Amino acid sequence: MAGLTKSDFKNPVVNWIDTRLPVFTMLQKEYGVFPTPRNFNYLWNFGALAMVNLVIMIATGIFLAMNYQPNTLLAFDSVQRIMRDVNFGWLIRYVHQNGASMFFIVTYIHIFRGMYYGSYKAPRELLWMLGVVILLIMMATAFMGYVLPWGQMSYWGATVITNLFSAFPWIGPKIVTLLWGGFAVDQPTLNRFFSLHYLLPFVLVGVIFLHIAALHITGSNNPLGIDVKTPQDTLPFHPYYTIKDSVGICVYLIVFAIFVFFFPNMLGDPNNFIPANPLQTPADIVPEWYFLPYYAILRSVPNKLLGVCLMFASILVLLVLPWLDTSRVRSARFRPIYRQLIWLWVLAVVTLGVCGANKPEGIWVVLSRVATLYYFLHFLVILPLLGKIERPLPLPESISRAVTGKGGGPLPTGAAATMEKP
Repeated sequence: MAGLTKSDFKNPVVNWIDTRLPVFTMLQKEYGVFPTPRNFNYLWNFGALAMVNLVIMIATGIFLAMNYQPNTLLAFDSVQRIMRDVNFGWLIRYVHQNGASMFFIVTYIHIFRGMYYGSYKAPRELLWMLGVVILLIMMATAFMGYVLPWGQMSYWGATVITNLFSAFPWIGPKIVTLLWGGFAVDQPTLNRFFSLHYLLPFVLVGVIFLHIAALHITGSNNPLGIDVKTPQDTLPFHPYYTIKDSVGICVYLIVFAIFVFFFPNMLGDPNNFIPANPLQTPADIVPEWYFLPYYAILRSVPNKLLGVCLMFASILVLLVLPWLDTSRVRSARFRPIYRQLIWLWVLAVVTLGVCGANKPEGIWVVLSRVATLYYFLHFLVILPLLGKIERPLPLPESISRAVTGKGGGPLPTGAAATMEKP
């Protein structure tokens, strides 16, 4: 019949829909029979975990928005009403509140996996760059959401962070005024932040769609970092990886539930239980834990403009990572020096997080400066040089041979270069 597409589904309802809108055929192609490297480990679960977390955050955020009042006189009390009077409001808010931290945990692990196994290398550069854009949108959304409860830390955190833009000459003060909607953090600021906090997650969905589309075009990387060579190197995504992802999601939801029901405020700041007071500055203004490494970089230099530039550069440098790493081998499994240095970089990030949680004085200033120095040296000096001097280990002939233990020696002459090409 003209205008209808062919559908192989036996269910009459599914078949009727699919012939008119082939969404089930698309899902079957992209998530059913889609060929996936057969050697994924559980670090490849974290992309699916991030998707689950995003759905949780959007769903709970919609219900919270139904009861929240974006008004400086009512915002704090409306949050308390959600906790006390709205049916299961306490649960929805705690899920949303802790969901932000869980979202960053799985995203940071997802990024580390990409760095460890070289998932940013050709032909996946754009896929990686879209991932960095996702991280930036997440950060903006999380910051604006943290302001909405209108507690002491919310108010003063917004004041301090937005004031950072004033460090830029000429245009800086205008950016601050635009963010505030006036000459101080007040009602216009809360309106802006509430609107953007509600809007940005849907923008995030769009960028994630592009991220997944790019993934399905270039194909997934794998722990060996070598390209698929034969049909034996792959498995259909379903049921193998749907089941594996389901196991990871169950474990993840258990950990999530432990935080929600037993330690709901462990990752928050006690000052945010105090209503915002523009006339009383808290003794310590500290951002949420997932911003602490960047906060430490900001405070590690005495010059405000340089500190702000370094803070932004610490994230933006990830955009050019595919071109900074000059090694032709992707996976750290076959790069003995890089395998050690990537963990040293992780140690530097953790050190920055600890330094950001402490006052900028004494040993914490020294540690933050050393960690900041190594953070940038890793990307700008070590990676470009390491690709030229490091001698990688021999790559396996194929994924299937490495998995079955029937091959792991060096490639035939000329094949090593071919394997790294898309």
